[in-house]
Amino acid sequence: MVENRKEKRRNLSYYMRVWDERTGKPIGHLSDVSPRGFRIDCQSALPVGQDFKLRLDLNNEVSNRSFMIFVARSKWRQTDKYDPNLYNVGFQLIKISHSDAQAFNRIMSLYGEQEKSSVW
Repeated sequence: MVENRKEKRRNLSYYMRVWDERTGKPIGHLSDVSPRGFRIDCQSALPVGQDFKLRLDLNNEVSNRSFMIFVARSKWRQTDKYDPNLYNVGFQLIKISHSDAQAFNRIMSLYGEQEKSSVW
């Protein structure tokens, strides 16, 4: 797969479930984030190129609100390299309010693992 991303994604150190707002069903959990997108680990193969209205539950560290709702487009999908029963699905943020974008950035700064630099 060709890497088209301009910003590096950060793996998350905190489990955050993502819900399909239209159906009310969980679709997976957030596994990494960047300023313009994210990856979800899912148990079903979501279609690529589709817009999803998603809900992400928040905690008090991130926001005074209990959840945020936004629209994201699935850009790619692959079988997880460690668990063949999971799918990794990459999303691009399409529509998000200013306050929710701030919460998303706070998630990235609080729970996103920094790149490890080599000391050698």
